[in-house]
Amino acid sequence: MAADNPNIPTTILAETQNYLVWTADEPDGETTFNVELGNVTLHFFREEWDEFLRLIRALPGSGDGQPSRPAR
Repeated sequence: MAADNPNIPTTILAETQNYLVWTADEPDGETTFNVELGNVTLHFFREEWDEFLRLIRALPGSGDGQPSRPAR
């Protein structure tokens, strides 16, 4: 895991008492996005991360002022 390897640069994007979001600049040039939620860590490549952010922003109360409707 990149977080355990001092040779892979990581950057913390956001942190709360219980959650952490960070990136890792992998040796192959890819940046991965990682979300630590207690005992679970989600790993995303750029395209997946962008889709995940769209999903989160579509949630009610996400702050964008737009109501969300469930997909049908």
